[in-house]
Amino acid sequence: MRKYYLDNIRWITVVIVVIYHVLYMYNAEGVLGGLGQITKLTTQPYDIFQYLVYPWFMPVLFVVAGISSRLYLDKHSNKEFVKSRTTKLLVPSTIGLFVFYFIQGYVSMHLADAMGELVAVGVPKFVIYLIMVASGSGVLWFVHLLWAYSIILVLMRKIEKGKILSLGSRTPLWLIVLFFFPIWGAAQLLNTPIISVYRCGFYFVFFMLGYYVFSNEEVMDKLKKYAALFIITGVALCVAFAILNFVIRDGANYADKPVNRGPLYSATAYFGSLAMLAGFARFGDFSNDFTKWMSSHSFGLYVFHYLGISTVALLLAKPGLLPAPVCYILSLVAGFVFGYGLYAVISRIPFFRWAVLGISKKKTTVSLNKGEQNV
Repeated sequence: MRKYYLDNIRWITVVIVVIYHVLYMYNAEGVLGGLGQITKLTTQPYDIFQYLVYPWFMPVLFVVAGISSRLYLDKHSNKEFVKSRTTKLLVPSTIGLFVFYFIQGYVSMHLADAMGELVAVGVPKFVIYLIMVASGSGVLWFVHLLWAYSIILVLMRKIEKGKILSLGSRTPLWLIVLFFFPIWGAAQLLNTPIISVYRCGFYFVFFMLGYYVFSNEEVMDKLKKYAALFIITGVALCVAFAILNFVIRDGANYADKPVNRGPLYSATAYFGSLAMLAGFARFGDFSNDFTKWMSSHSFGLYVFHYLGISTVALLLAKPGLLPAPVCYILSLVAGFVFGYGLYAVISRIPFFRWAVLGISKKKTTVSLNKGEQNV
């Protein structure tokens, strides 16, 4: 039976990511990567949304990916899994950069005024193109890590031969709570400098917990039983994290050290993820035409939305052609229009649907017709 709550967590979280990126693009907290503040407000109170969701929305996607990997591997071989993940994840995040996603690099470099500087000093056009390719990865960092974790998972399966998975099915509730400590420890490991989103150790633990622990019905039954408690805890930690860093610390950078190495960040990330997992497993395990459509298009929304947001920022917000509220609204609309629109177009074009989206052949519902849980 398909676990619809995983689909619903995925598409709803991606929608939250889109909203987050609009606020992040114009944030007034000094978090680098977007255009920056375009209002004249001393404080942008709505920026608190970033603090409420940032710690947990990517961790929960890695947990869901781990669970989905278990569901796929229960019916397929390791070889089929590697082939599937390579087509779906590695191809778009490598070949796709050269044939499409470099456009994101072009927009981002213009936002940061880097393109003009490169041209001014006479950097060859081919070198500029390669820089655009490197700068175009954007949201694909999630895809990069997920492919690497999938390969590591296959190697681990060959070594442990199901023993860890069997132990995971017997995980008691108290141990689920104590998993916070290895997550906090992993938050200190394998963090890349400059590009702070590549937190290789931190997200790895979430993915593996998804596969080895939360993919087991016995464990999920425990989470569903205490769903209200996990939801209250997750919400309380999100609020505490937001108040501490947005209000008390006056907009501390939530996306980099020391904030994202601290125990409160890790607790918010973990228990926020558990709140989503337990809450949707208990109350959100359903499907209708709308949720099916949103789920089947969530990958397209994820990989294309930021291009829409950043394009509006570059063409309209940066030169100040429109009032700030209008730029916010248009950026949000563009995120969805680019996300769904580009997916609808590119998924129908031979070669590009493979290179950009990892679709090996034309299909209108990504794996839904097969009843398989997307990874």
